[in-house]
Amino acid sequence: MTQSHPRISKAVIPAAGLGTRFLPATKATPKEMLPVVDKPAIQYVVEEAVAAGLSDVLMITGRNKRPLEDHFDRNYELEEALTRKGDANRLAKVQESSDLATMHYVRQGDPRGLGHAVLCAAPHVGDQPFAVLLGDDLIDPRDPLLARMVEVQEQEGGSVIALMEVDPVQIHMYGCAAVTTTGEADVVRVTDLVEKPDPSEAPSNLAIIGRYVLDPAVFEILRKTEPGRGNEIQLTDALQKLAEDESLGGPVHGVVFKGRRYDTGDRGDYLRAIVRLACEREDLGPEFRTWLRGFVTEEMAQEMTEDMTEDMTEDMTGEMTEDMTGEMQQA
Repeated sequence: MTQSHPRISKAVIPAAGLGTRFLPATKATPKEMLPVVDKPAIQYVVEEAVAAGLSDVLMITGRNKRPLEDHFDRNYELEEALTRKGDANRLAKVQESSDLATMHYVRQGDPRGLGHAVLCAAPHVGDQPFAVLLGDDLIDPRDPLLARMVEVQEQEGGSVIALMEVDPVQIHMYGCAAVTTTGEADVVRVTDLVEKPDPSEAPSNLAIIGRYVLDPAVFEILRKTEPGRGNEIQLTDALQKLAEDESLGGPVHGVVFKGRRYDTGDRGDYLRAIVRLACEREDLGPEFRTWLRGFVTEEMAQEMTEDMTEDMTEDMTGEMTEDMTGEMQQA
């Protein structure tokens, strides 16, 4: 019979990073506040936690991250102005973020990696399992990954990580899992973890993406974990110890995710995420898709014209060269 484990109620969102890949936009604005269509990326993450039943949210912040707290707080002046205008639609959008969850904040202080950021949550989390959500990965709400991970953790105990198949040549960009199968198609048992391996040495093409449900035993391991790659305390290193020795804090399972994920971790993927989400919006999608089709058609036509011009130029140059060569030979 499957054992039932304590219900998870707390989510931890590390948000202390400097966002250097988005400079200069992130010089004074937290990267988590960059808009994805018309909502900051961090709001999508909090909404996902709440949808999975985790209404107690701790955000790990750092210097210059005050706008995160302001976004999830009340703005009485703005609300009053919208009320006077009778703008109920925008008022509801403004109030939505402040009513989402019970929000808590703690500063990481010294940026020593994801493992250290998670360790900062120990006093708030206590001895209960908890979820960790990274803001670079936005999961489509129609594909409830976190809810599935919570379900697996409550059934199996230990920790659960989110995995996704990637092109083997890209595995060096991710943490990678060695796994064995279980009785469920989307659940695997994790036996080993490697942080950003060389493709030739990777144990699989299953990459760790930014969702975790962790046993509190991870805190004690993180306290003893030495800095690893990048001279940072790596969460992957602590999970690797849990996977090796179940007695430390239960097994480590993985949920293999095949749904819609929007990677906002770099500029190109961030732009693609905006386009995808805008296309799917009922209020924006129809008009935006029409414009996008026209834009792509124009770009393709321009590219074809340039290619044809280049080919014609090369042909004419070749013919002129042949004629001149022939004339020189005759002379």
